[in-house]
Amino acid sequence: METTHRVFVGDSRDLAAIDDDSVELVVTSPPYPMIEMWDELFTALDPAIGDALESGDGRAAFDAMHAQLDRVWAELERVLVDGGIACLNVGDATRTIDGSFRVYPNHARVLEAFESRGFDPLPDVLWRKPANSAAKFMGSGMIPPNAYVTLEHEYVLLFRKGGESRGFEPGADRRYEAAYFWEERNRWFTDVWTDVQGELQALDGGDGEADLRDRSAAYPLEIPYRLICMYSAYGDTVLDPFWGTGTTTLAAMCAGRNSLGSELEAAFVERFDDRVPDVPALSRSVGRARLERHREFVASRREDGKGFEYEADYYDTPVVTKMERGIRLREVEAIESIDADTDDGNSGDGDEYGYRAEHAPLGLGEDGR
Repeated sequence: METTHRVFVGDSRDLAAIDDDSVELVVTSPPYPMIEMWDELFTALDPAIGDALESGDGRAAFDAMHAQLDRVWAELERVLVDGGIACLNVGDATRTIDGSFRVYPNHARVLEAFESRGFDPLPDVLWRKPANSAAKFMGSGMIPPNAYVTLEHEYVLLFRKGGESRGFEPGADRRYEAAYFWEERNRWFTDVWTDVQGELQALDGGDGEADLRDRSAAYPLEIPYRLICMYSAYGDTVLDPFWGTGTTTLAAMCAGRNSLGSELEAAFVERFDDRVPDVPALSRSVGRARLERHREFVASRREDGKGFEYEADYYDTPVVTKMERGIRLREVEAIESIDADTDDGNSGDGDEYGYRAEHAPLGLGEDGR
């Protein structure tokens, strides 16, 4: 199986390089309005935002920032297929402006924006992040009433374009081979995730590393990988319009899906080239970890005196349900840079980068080899 991965250096408010109705899944984490690290970016998009912040008008700045994101949401509506899913990792912001402390509810504003475009909201996920400090309060400390709870969670907002789910041909192998294990379903499809650690994506080596890290707010690989496995099948295309360090593309490669990305800063894409040789080992590690966790689940279930009715078709392990029998994980055997325009195996021209990955079924037996 072969997948392709394209990254465009440009503005996500205009995804002209991506065709209408060509993306099955969006997985992204946009810049969060009213988080200070993104002030400069938003002001560059609309100088009125900087004026509002300088004058102490937080509400006007908040609305103007989201107006810029709204232009990206319009592009997502265009490129998503009917029944396609959009997954957005969004955090609220707390900030003191002009002497007034308040929360800026980014998740509520994004929810409103997608509903206004006709998307159907689906049950969302709260991702509980580890605290940055031992202090669990803000404001007046131990004296009421002016203390505030610490924000230690973000939202994964989920939307479906159109009123119906996507259709598949009966018994579609690409869907059944992309199934997840019963215990993964129970863990992934809960509305609170407490087992995912929040941290900056590693950027290793090279001049300017510290500066890139300061400008990176990448979520952990586990989040896009889960979402891709939950809401897409083999052969689907995943889009990240706020590509950053390429975490969603890495997850798509590991999950055996195609991907598209858009990123304003070429430096992130150039640094990603250094990580590509590690993708085969990463994909193998991710797949093996899933199988190992499943075998631990099998052992625990048997210790509890519970049996299994079904056997997996491709792995020497029992499974709980009939739908799991066809699970067939993928690993990247080889990956190469390609010209995203001509697909002739040459490097891109600087505005668009492309990669081709060759996948093979992950064949991991009980001996671990």
